[in-house]
Order: sequence, then C-alpha cells, then structure tokens
Amino acid sequence: MKGRIIILLAGLCAATPVLPQTATQKPMEMVRAAVLRVDKPSLPPISRLDTPPADLGFAGARLAIEDNDTTGRFMGQDFEALEIAATPETAAAELDKLLADGVGFVVTLADEEQTLALSDRAGDRALILNARARGDRLRGADCRFNTIHTAPSHAMLADGLAQFLMWKKWNEWFLISGSHPEDIALADAYRRAATKFGAKIVEERSYEDTGGGRRSDSGHVQVQQQMPVFTQRAAEHHVVVAADEAGIFAPWLPYQTWDARPVVGSAGLVPRSWHPALEAWGATQFQNRFEKLATRPMWDEDYQTWLALRMIGEAATRTNSTETGALKEFMLSDKFEVAGFKGQKLTMRDWDHQLRQPVLLTTGSVTASVSPQDQYLHQSSALDTLGIDRPETECKF
Repeated sequence: MKGRIIILLAGLCAATPVLPQTATQKPMEMVRAAVLRVDKPSLPPISRLDTPPADLGFAGARLAIEDNDTTGRFMGQDFEALEIAATPETAAAELDKLLADGVGFVVTLADEEQTLALSDRAGDRALILNARARGDRLRGADCRFNTIHTAPSHAMLADGLAQFLMWKKWNEWFLISGSHPEDIALADAYRRAATKFGAKIVEERSYEDTGGGRRSDSGHVQVQQQMPVFTQRAAEHHVVVAADEAGIFAPWLPYQTWDARPVVGSAGLVPRSWHPALEAWGATQFQNRFEKLATRPMWDEDYQTWLALRMIGEAATRTNSTETGALKEFMLSDKFEVAGFKGQKLTMRDWDHQLRQPVLLTTGSVTASVSPQDQYLHQSSALDTLGIDRPETECKF
C-alpha cells in the first residue's frame, strides 16, 4: 500500500500544472558576496600532505551557500558567492570590479598586508570579512571598521595553547621562532601569552631561513644531523614552542630535538580554528557534508570562509532583510550570534570586530583539547580570555 500511495501521489503531482507566480508571492531577493583569494608564489611545503588544494576556501564557500539557501528559500532569499583567485598584482583590480558590480560583502583569503590594503580600498563600499590573516595588528593599531575577522588572531591561538600548557603545568618554555615577519609576530604573541598566564620563557632562539628547496632526497638526513645540534644546550625546559608561521622548520622539530621534550605551536600540538577529525557538537555531520561536496577534508581556510558567509546568511534570516546596510549593522551588533559546531554560539567583539570562538588544540589525527580551559573565567565571556581583551586593545575605529 505504501508503494501505491507514493505512485499515486507522484502521478497527481505530474498532472498538476505549475501555477504562475501570483502577486501575493514574494519574489526571491539576492544577497551577493564574493570570495577573493590572493595566491602568492611560494616554495612547496615541507610535507606534500600540506599542499593547498586548488579549491581552498572556495569549497567552504560552496557549502555555506548551500546552508544559507536551505533557510533562505523559505524567506524569499537567495545567496551568491563569486569565487575569484587573484595574485598580489591583480587583487586590487579584482576588488574594484566587485565594488563596481555592487557586491557588498567580500571574504578575503590574503596575507596581512594584502588584507589591510583591500580593506582600505573597499572603504565604506563593502564589508571585508578576513578569513585568513592572523596578525594582531589588524585587530589593533591597524584595525578597520569595515573589516570583520573570522580567522582567529595570533593572540587567540597563543592564549588557547598557553592555557592548556599551564593546565599541564608545563610552564617553562623554550621558544624557537623563524626569521620572517609573520614568525616574529607570532613569537610576540607567545611572549605575551607567557606573561598573561604566568609561564616563563627560559630561552629563545631564532631559526634563520637560508632559502633553497624544502624537500630533497637528502633532506631528512640533514635534518637528523642539524636539528639536535640546533637545539642542544638549551636551558632546562618543559616544552619547545615553535613560532613558524612561514612553515620553514617547525615540522622537523618533533623527535629531532636534543632533549626529549614535547613540541607545540607550529608543529606537534597545534592551535587551530578547525580540525578535520572534530566530531563533537554535531561536527561529524558537518564534516561529512563538506567531504561529500569537496572530496577532501576541511582546512582552516575552508571553515573560516564558511563561517564568514554563514554570518551573512544568519544576519539575513534574523533581520528578514537582504539590504546590505541592515545586514552589516546587525552583524556588528550585540544581538548577533552564529553557530559554528564548536559547542557554543560565536559572537562579535565590538572593540576590534574579531569573532569570538574556541581554539582547537590538535595533533595530526585528533583534537586533543579545546580552549578556553575550564579554570579560566571572565566577567563577560570565557572566550574573551583568548586574545586581546577590551581594556588592552589598541584598536580605535
């Protein structure tokens, strides 16, 4: 009988003519956004497993548009996200095209300098949603009112890791930083975190990037000989903290240090916004949907892009509007929140436009912990124990 009912209903539907849109039906209203990824030439990563996929960020955008449309179709809302892969030389021109076409939301996947330049170029013509750059100065002295950050800052990541290290009572750190500007900025975040949570940096060393290929037939042999020598005779320490944002040396540290110590930071136990093995808080279903769409695991940039576009969709749903100004105003208000599969609602810091979010502490295959740790409390939100809090911000809009 069940099969017959389905057949009969299918036949009835096939025989029913499609009615024309009536005057009382609300036409679909479009919310337009774009994802502008700025790709810089670089050496291949140390591990071929870390080679960025061709659709990095864009796959996250596609999932977000699917999610936005699921709710939007019931409210007469339609969502679009253009995908543009640019170079540092063409990024400004690509942004100009988007602005001229009336796109009011631009998700950027770019480094710190490029993100700042794009924010200044957009001005009040578009809201920039930074889904890659982690620099603290973008949330501080160089903050911009037209920019929202879904990528966690260096300070948030460093604080998340520091809380866990203090819980483990690993409070004596041997800090090794790279020689690139982004490495130095990350090392500054770890110094700040050590002071904030009561750790002690017992020694610091800098690993100079001498250039050349990162992978060769004899690479592992050279590292096996060089890394123990580079790390020997360090002051007594509990843990090695690597600040290697450029990806030059940190992956070679585990199992190669002179002293048998855990490695954290840019290798070993790594603070991240996302991890493809996360299963808690409904993340399994989320991971499965992404992997079905992209046929690969989700990267941080995919998650941060997805989150940026979901913020737009959430604002459209909550305001029942597709007007760019109304969505911006709501996203920057204290009423805004968005679900991110991290166990709690994510909200906006009004002093620097950083999206509050937990930090995942991850190894290669598991999420080992999630910060903020339970013992760290805050008068307004435990998430504000991660990163630059209101009293210490240098941001002035």
